[in-house]
Amino acid sequence: MKSIATEYRVTFSDTDAMGVVYYANYFEWFEIGRTEFFRSLGIPYKELDARGFVTPVVEAYCKFIKPARYDEILLIDTRVSVFKRATIRFEYSVIQKKDGLKLAEGYTVHAFLNKEDGKIVRIPEYIVDALKKLIE
Repeated sequence: MKSIATEYRVTFSDTDAMGVVYYANYFEWFEIGRTEFFRSLGIPYKELDARGFVTPVVEAYCKFIKPARYDEILLIDTRVSVFKRATIRFEYSVIQKKDGLKLAEGYTVHAFLNKEDGKIVRIPEYIVDALKKLIE
């Protein structure tokens, strides 16, 4: 499936006392990548909310390969690897823009829920259709 790359510059607040990016920030970057992935499909998260859906994380993983540092420009490469009836799995690579070095990789799995009652629902057909276009 086609991936979407989102550029991000590491801020000072992303780093810890050792001058490297604090590990939890990678999950925030995954969210940035996921948000921009949906936006590139013409489906901003705001629209999901307005249509009564929420997509909580039900599983998350990150493998740290090399540290990112302050002021580096990164690419958050995001793609969907699997989508089933009610869940979707995003995969991410965090890459240094200047040399293409992979710093981290991971994934998140999300369930689609009805916002009103919190019950699991099928992925809306308009999202499935948009994802299928990325496969073709």
